[in-house]
Amino acid sequence: MSEREEHDLLKRRVDEVLSAFVTAEAQALADIDDSLVPVSEQLHAATGHGKRLRAAFCYWGWRGTGQPDSEAVVRAAGAIELVHAAAVVHDDLIDHSPTRHGRPTAHIALRETLKDHARPKAGARALAMLVGDLLMAMAGQLFTTSGLPGAFLNRARPLWTVLARELVAGECLEVVRTGRQPDPDASVKVIRYKTAKYTVEHPLQIGGLLAGAPPRLLRAYSDYGLPLGEAFQLRDDLLGLFGDPEQTGKDPADDLAGNRPTALMAHAFASATRAERGELHLLLGRADLTGQQVARVREIAHRTGAVSRVEDMITARLHTAHDALAEADLTGEAHRALSTLATYAATRTH
Repeated sequence: MSEREEHDLLKRRVDEVLSAFVTAEAQALADIDDSLVPVSEQLHAATGHGKRLRAAFCYWGWRGTGQPDSEAVVRAAGAIELVHAAAVVHDDLIDHSPTRHGRPTAHIALRETLKDHARPKAGARALAMLVGDLLMAMAGQLFTTSGLPGAFLNRARPLWTVLARELVAGECLEVVRTGRQPDPDASVKVIRYKTAKYTVEHPLQIGGLLAGAPPRLLRAYSDYGLPLGEAFQLRDDLLGLFGDPEQTGKDPADDLAGNRPTALMAHAFASATRAERGELHLLLGRADLTGQQVARVREIAHRTGAVSRVEDMITARLHTAHDALAEADLTGEAHRALSTLATYAATRTH
């Protein structure tokens, strides 16, 4: 079986775990009152898509120590996908994103539920926030009821708390930085805490901690995971502006309209002419950007060399991750899987 086929199989297993768990939790919520059915449906909507990379990194963090495959660890790894689902719901709410993967986001879909409400827009945003909160609570529940021994779970529990804290810190940093003068270093700090750590480094280390990994291997997981997580988000920023919306599930205007502090825009500003900076100041933050205006931002990003710089940042981080992996003392099977995942995460097209 190839690494790609192995990942697809693991993804199906995680999907099955999440589907069964979310179905039970959604039904329990709907059973409280019929009016909560639309809210419970958003639990399915939030968890029905995903590459399941975070679960994969957690799984291979476990397997890298020599531990065998187990359904319990697949359940524990799947719990991190619920953290991601919660983050996406909150992120869409913060960013006022109307769609994701071609479907209305939670706060938009829930407006239909509140057509007779005095403040349907505000009410729908409040419901979406609560959906995200519930998903985060469900993540902890799935993790602790995964079937792994309590002693194993206790080894990873402190890092689970760190994961949540640093994810929230990254979201807060993005809110604080939005609209400020673009700064490449500040942009990297945002992506490190908002995405990089909870996408690769922390899932890997949680898998390792569950398995009783020695400190040296945990350090190797960090040396591999942090740069790869940053490469993952840097690629995401490029795909957000230049990718095919049908594949990425994101509108190319989203990051621009939100005036988000991406490294791409920070480097574009740093090398832009005075006239180009004026254009960017006028365009970024506008909710009504036209296709022609988005194309103009793309043109500036290319002309200033910002796209090339971000590609170089991705390449450097991918090399660092591969170098760390080469020196890590882990099983050959895990080494091959993590090598394949690294290349995919940094070079994917959607």
